[in-house]
Amino acid sequence: MTAVQRMQAVVWTAYGPPDVLQPQEVARPAPGADEVLIKVHAATVIAGDCEMRRLQFPLALRIPMRLYVGWRKPQRVPIMGQEMAGEVVAAGEAVARFQVGDRLFGATGMRFGAYAEYLCLPEKAVLARMPAGLGYGEAAGIPVGGIEALHFLRAAGISRGQSVLINGAGGSIGTLAVQIARTLGAEVTAVDSGEKLAMLRSLGAAHVIDYTREDFTKSGRRYDVILDVVGKSHYGRALDSLNAGGRYVIANPQLWHRLRGPLSSWRSGKRVICWTNRTTSEEQALLDDLAAMVEAGTLRPVIDRRYPLAQTADAHRYVDSGRKQGNVIIDVADASGASGASSDQEQIAPSPESNS
Repeated sequence: MTAVQRMQAVVWTAYGPPDVLQPQEVARPAPGADEVLIKVHAATVIAGDCEMRRLQFPLALRIPMRLYVGWRKPQRVPIMGQEMAGEVVAAGEAVARFQVGDRLFGATGMRFGAYAEYLCLPEKAVLARMPAGLGYGEAAGIPVGGIEALHFLRAAGISRGQSVLINGAGGSIGTLAVQIARTLGAEVTAVDSGEKLAMLRSLGAAHVIDYTREDFTKSGRRYDVILDVVGKSHYGRALDSLNAGGRYVIANPQLWHRLRGPLSSWRSGKRVICWTNRTTSEEQALLDDLAAMVEAGTLRPVIDRRYPLAQTADAHRYVDSGRKQGNVIIDVADASGASGASSDQEQIAPSPESNS
């Protein structure tokens, strides 16, 4: 009988605070016929991971997620982690898209599982080969935030010269959205807390607002597009802050946003756009376009801090604090030998203007 191979992972043991994430040794997965086995080098902690850990979702998502994951405790999803970068170390006999040795980055979808040394994903998952010159940590910080940012900015129909305000610009979605909007020729206003404003200017934001000192919806300024990444702007005043024909994009909508949006759009002549599900093929196309932007030098993820796999709970604590700038990376490869968190503020992306 062949011995079961083991790996290090962080297991999600219950709903609650970061300490429910426990380092454990678990069985290493084996790829099916249409799957690749990826040695994970880096994963991330995004705000959505923390919401999921606590099961703190809008009502429309809370019950479906509990039914999917497990009613009293996590069962179907024992290992969290929504995005990763790593290397293919084995492939099923039916796999044609990738081969052993390929360096991949992508989103894990409803399988999750990136907080582990190894992960099996279908070859049809949202995966792409890593752009040249990109490290594993940087690559891991692109898929989920980048797909969201690019999807919403395209849905808003941004054109050159338009004014775009991004609320919650300092996180994993917002830092990429600032760069993408700038590359599309928009004049970007970035809103976040004061300690993040210098970083946002370095990414190409023409204007910055400290939300702890100023409410952009009360300033009297008007914009062609408002992208609310965090979903916390005042709904009525945000609509009033749009130019005629403007678009109000809500990335983290409540149920009432969805119900109210169509009527508001009809009455105001402005568009309210809420988050919607996307197909795998749609997300794959977005990831491929993001890879091309990285290759062209117009997009680079911001890395704030890095933690070893065993300290994933500490990484969650930091993200819970709201101080995160861009991405928090989990260094997974060689998990048994890593220790200590590190700051990577020097890796903050340059302004897109320096790449033009």
